[in-house]
Amino acid sequence: MNFQIVIADEDQHISPIRELFWEYLMWANERVKEEFHVSFDIAEMLENDMKNLGKFMPPYGRIALGYTLDHPSGISCLKKLTPSIGEIKRMYVRPESRKQGLGRALVNCMIQEARQNGYQRIRLDSARFMKAAHQLYRSIGFNEIGAYEGSEIPREFQEHWVFMEMQIS
Repeated sequence: MNFQIVIADEDQHISPIRELFWEYLMWANERVKEEFHVSFDIAEMLENDMKNLGKFMPPYGRIALGYTLDHPSGISCLKKLTPSIGEIKRMYVRPESRKQGLGRALVNCMIQEARQNGYQRIRLDSARFMKAAHQLYRSIGFNEIGAYEGSEIPREFQEHWVFMEMQIS
């Protein structure tokens, strides 16, 4: 599959960022509802993400958009956890674009951006049911770690999450 990875500009790419964040939140919320019988206010979460988009923008963060046939098909974000640790967030590839290498390309893009930002390690978290994502992360070099300081995951859900880290320096 042919795809293109673009580092997002907040002004130029606000529409596909919002669209992919919304789709990711809807998908994740549906799965969390199935698994844990809990539902989140995803409209509020989306507005919070959009209002705080700066955490994913230079100088400490980035947003990568994956396009297939000029259509936004995936997203991955990088933000600063500490001066030496970056975190991948909102990693999402639309179902019709999965298993084509786009997810791997988005993660590798975030690793490259993290290196350029001077981060020595990169972390991420994902729900235990996201097994395909965990396989991808492990194949790239991520290892499981315990829940880490600064994670967005509420303590009561951490047992249902996988936390990973990769040394990149």
